[in-house]
Amino acid sequence: MLYTQSIAILRAPVVEDDYGNEKADWADPVRLPVDGVNVQPAGGSTEDPEGKQVTVSGWRLYTPRGMDLDLRETDRVEAWGTTMQVVGKVACWPAPGGGVHHVEADLREVD
Repeated sequence: MLYTQSIAILRAPVVEDDYGNEKADWADPVRLPVDGVNVQPAGGSTEDPEGKQVTVSGWRLYTPRGMDLDLRETDRVEAWGTTMQVVGKVACWPAPGGGVHHVEADLREVD
């Protein structure tokens, strides 16, 4: 597997809405550049929530051996001009001798 791709992790600051509830503000997210990862297609589907056609494309993000990644399930990832959301928990696999072996995350692009 080649780890030659560059991505940006997008992290939204948490703000308070008019009713005092906390919410993510995606208008101006913090951009955290990351080099040396691999993003591959992982399938896709077409969904029809409430009568609307939506194409969902799945992706899988991998880091090389020994590379930890500060990626949270609330983050988004931008690659090739496409923005994807993290789906579920980020898997941080332990190395046999300690530390991190690699990180994997499922991503979903919604058109």
